[in-house]
Amino acid sequence: MRRRLRLLLLLAPPMLAFVVVYVGSIVAMLVSAFWTVDSFTENVVHQFSTANLHSLVSESIYRTVAIRTIVIALAVTVIDAVIAFPMAFYMSVVARPGVRRFLVVAVLTPLWASYLVKAYAWRTLFAPGGPLSWLSGGHTLEYGRTTLVVTLAYMWLPYMVLPVYAGFERLPRSLFEASADLGAGTWRTVRAVIVPLVFPAIAAGSIFTFSLTLGDYIAVGIVGGKTQLIANVISDQVVLNQPLAAAIAIIPLLAIVLYLIAMRRTGALENV
Repeated sequence: MRRRLRLLLLLAPPMLAFVVVYVGSIVAMLVSAFWTVDSFTENVVHQFSTANLHSLVSESIYRTVAIRTIVIALAVTVIDAVIAFPMAFYMSVVARPGVRRFLVVAVLTPLWASYLVKAYAWRTLFAPGGPLSWLSGGHTLEYGRTTLVVTLAYMWLPYMVLPVYAGFERLPRSLFEASADLGAGTWRTVRAVIVPLVFPAIAAGSIFTFSLTLGDYIAVGIVGGKTQLIANVISDQVVLNQPLAAAIAIIPLLAIVLYLIAMRRTGALENV
């Protein structure tokens, strides 16, 4: 009991700081969403108004951008899950211990590279006359949604691979033998045994890929062409109309909360 009390007293200051800084900033953002900007002086007017929320509901551009952002975030998540599953399976189940350590380091290495370097590297790959143009006989993809999805899928892939790899590490190998003894083939074992047990780890990784894509605005500006996501709209409005930017930020905040609620039912939060 005393040890538990000491631990509680030890953790109280950082937890309090976390609540004040993190939760306090979100509350401040929500409050500022009900302010307005004086059209003449361009100063923020600290008076309650629902004009910004009315704009979100009435102007279709915000709904269009929000839906586009969520669709791209889901596409990136699905692509990363499809790639990460066989990678993590090979790393955990097939590869020898020495090779396994090498592969884990290989997955972690891109996280040490600069975000801008990786984004501009993909811009160079997709550029007219770039490497992909040479390989495809002069055909290149224009900067837009496809190049953006590919770039973001590459960026966030390690955040999907590592949770799935950890899920495979916790998977008892005796289940493979038991499934084979009962007459199940490889695909039946994968579908009926492995996927259900590893799915919480996949859902945990999806939290990272979905939320990171939802809040990204730098890669969009580098490889997205004319594509606009919700984070770009917020970034542009921070300079022009800060209260409106705070109101728009409610959209990804709600999307993340709803996604976390959905993933909580899969047991994903226990694997984060």
